[in-house]
Amino acid sequence: MIRDFGTTATGEAVQAVTLRAGHLRATILTLGSILQDVRLEGVAHGLTLGSDKVADYQGQMRHHGSLVGPVANRIGGAQAMVGGQLCHFDPNQQGRHTLHSGAAGCQFKLWQMVEAGADRLVLSLDLPDGEGGFPGNRTITALWEALPPATLRLTLTTTSDADTLVNLTNHSYWNLDGSPTWAGHSLRIAAEQVTEVDADLIPTGRLLPVAGTPLDLRAGRVIAPGDPSMDTNFCLSDRPQPMRDVLWLTGQSGLTMTLATTEPGVQVYDNRKPGRPGQEAWEGLAIEPQHWPDAPNQPGFPSILLRAGEAKVQAMEWRFS
Repeated sequence: MIRDFGTTATGEAVQAVTLRAGHLRATILTLGSILQDVRLEGVAHGLTLGSDKVADYQGQMRHHGSLVGPVANRIGGAQAMVGGQLCHFDPNQQGRHTLHSGAAGCQFKLWQMVEAGADRLVLSLDLPDGEGGFPGNRTITALWEALPPATLRLTLTTTSDADTLVNLTNHSYWNLDGSPTWAGHSLRIAAEQVTEVDADLIPTGRLLPVAGTPLDLRAGRVIAPGDPSMDTNFCLSDRPQPMRDVLWLTGQSGLTMTLATTEPGVQVYDNRKPGRPGQEAWEGLAIEPQHWPDAPNQPGFPSILLRAGEAKVQAMEWRFS
């Protein structure tokens, strides 16, 4: 189902596309390829934090549910070498670093609808050479699929005519109980290490073992605000892998979301600052499958370099039970 969702601040029309399969219903916006709503048959509340107002997504909720890129997370010093050239990016974090590609982020753009069916949606976005400091004329294709009994899959394909940097992710916030906060959820992550960061949340290049720390979620446990504190990249592998299960989130109701991905990391942010207008902190967990932050400046990290003429494919899947 396709419907008009509203208009942007510059008057562009935004559409909402609802996919259905089995017990699952998911709504995606053409603005930012935003996952706006996820519903399960028999569950009275939505599972991801959304809004019915375009203005919210262009303001305080600019990263809620959006497809963040071309480079998600942080680039230290707002610069990196690409193809032998030093590139400078938007220093939108503390005037020193780049977060989520700055003002050039594809999360702020209107995507083109290529195909829309009952259980399948294809959105496309062209990014011009040099925008935000990123080289290459790039094309990103987002394939959204609803699969029975209750699975949502996102496959991202990026091509470029010049060497460039690519690290896309979905930035949805999840609360499986429909409660004011995610307190009482159980979280399990198949990661033995996290990236150490400095006071600006920029990686130092070191990996820290989770064993013996509050970030050891390998066996899964009930979490609470501050226990653990998370704006953290969990290291799943040292390179992309075939799609595999990496994270399990379970609400107090017993509803479970299993995340599978090809990516070597997953960033988890605890929503310690209020995100949605009128709501409190800790409302939902941001769970972002992606490459490790600041990879272009950390030679020991999995590379996010995309060579000219090649294609980069990133995939993630959310299963509900």
